[in-house]
Amino acid sequence: MEWRKSSRSGSNGDCVELRQDLAAVRDSKRPGVSLPVTRDAVRELITRLTR
Repeated sequence: MEWRKSSRSGSNGDCVELRQDLAAVRDSKRPGVSLPVTRDAVRELITRLTR
């Protein structure tokens, strides 16, 4: 499964990555650990962050 990082992520490696199927997130500094999430939770997060 592929992971995507925000195009706004800096080059310092401090970013959160989102799995392509929107089913998990992870810290780019610890790629072996991921947090399963629902699509609705991802949508809500994105909505709140873009306000």
